[in-house]
Amino acid sequence: MIPDYEAIKKAAETYGPEISRFLRDMISHPSESAEEGEVVACIKAEMEKLGYDKVEVDGLGNVIGWMGEGDKIIAIDSHIDTVGIGNINNWTDDPYKGYETDDIIYGRGGSDQEGGMASAVYGTKIMKDLGLIPEGYKIMVVGSVMEEDCDGMCWQYIVNKYFDGPEDARNKIDFVISTEPTDGGVYRGHRGRMEIRVDVKGISCHGSAPERGDNAIYKMADIISDVRALNNNDCTESTSIRGLAKMLDPKFNPDHYEDARFLGRGTCTVSQIFYTSPSRCAVADSCAISIDRRMTAGETWDSCLEEIRQLPSVKKYGDDVKVSMYMYDRPSWTGEVYETECYFPTWINKESSAHVKALVEAHKALFGDKRIGSPSAMHLRDGRPLCDKWTFSTNGVSIQGRYGIPCVGFGPGAESQAHAPNEITWKQDLVTCAALYAAAIPLYPDQEKTGDVSQFRQGKTNNDIK
Repeated sequence: MIPDYEAIKKAAETYGPEISRFLRDMISHPSESAEEGEVVACIKAEMEKLGYDKVEVDGLGNVIGWMGEGDKIIAIDSHIDTVGIGNINNWTDDPYKGYETDDIIYGRGGSDQEGGMASAVYGTKIMKDLGLIPEGYKIMVVGSVMEEDCDGMCWQYIVNKYFDGPEDARNKIDFVISTEPTDGGVYRGHRGRMEIRVDVKGISCHGSAPERGDNAIYKMADIISDVRALNNNDCTESTSIRGLAKMLDPKFNPDHYEDARFLGRGTCTVSQIFYTSPSRCAVADSCAISIDRRMTAGETWDSCLEEIRQLPSVKKYGDDVKVSMYMYDRPSWTGEVYETECYFPTWINKESSAHVKALVEAHKALFGDKRIGSPSAMHLRDGRPLCDKWTFSTNGVSIQGRYGIPCVGFGPGAESQAHAPNEITWKQDLVTCAALYAAAIPLYPDQEKTGDVSQFRQGKTNNDIK
């Protein structure tokens, strides 16, 4: 089906004010992870008002709207939870009321990523209005929860609870569009991540005679220094702790160095520190840190844990150190608990795959082969390839990384606005994305789809996690 591109652009522009109004409605409902109930109700009401064929809320609290009557599914995913606001003094205006100008909408969640939800809901409405839903298909529009807390857990729930497991989901869902912000590009992958914990034991004593004890904080200081070196060092032969940049070198990553260069090198940073001590007048008897580990192609969950275990300071303190991966079991806003590991696999799709080509071709037909945007956004976009990758991770860690369901990204806003104070998104992006969703899905060449579209997909752990 070749869509009427001018009709699609006109419809998206006509709906532009309503898309902006809907986004501001969502922003007005604070919706941090596990507290999304109000914004779910807002989205459900909007879908029902627009005549969606079916709107439902699953057990975890994801809101799902359906358009069309076919047996095959194309899904559009937007996470509707946000991070908190941090220090309110860093905001110039109320993050949940904000303001809009002719060009922008201000407020928490505009770019990350309720703007994507607004464009998806109205892009699917345009498909229905213009008869663009392909025969045999229905569109599944998902407002997913708890992504900021645990990327992809929402889709683990959908795959294993809403569908009858990964094979059933793969058989029914042809592909998923993620509406995470892409700075005007079509994105086909990103690095994975995992959350690592390091615990160190010590022995407390009175602070007036610290030599009688064994200070866990001092031990941890050595480990933190080594973690920093692991992130910052190069990988020359003389380096005692070879840095993570080694995965860009064919010598250390012969099978996947090109994919690693596309995604960017892995990183690690200490993100939290904890301790126990009998009092402020005592030596600390334990210390723990959290490490945020971003993984590029060629790295695995166990190689990342082993790298920490092999740091000189960790080996030095032997059995007093434990290196582990976090688990996640926070109840959702509905009270449902879906326990999973804090491991989020790396993935890249082939640029030649049918679902990626559909979005790229739709962009070229609607807007050309360069990224577009409001003038105030173009400094983030000029000179970057149209087809690229995210810096951060998304629900694609489960959709594509864990389950192999093809995924591709195009969403309003900018990565640089994510988690930042004074967050904004651009109204033009909202309209652009709604139009592209409506145009891309009819262009999807079903006959060209192949069994495995992955260029790289990281392996699972040996834990019994669905």
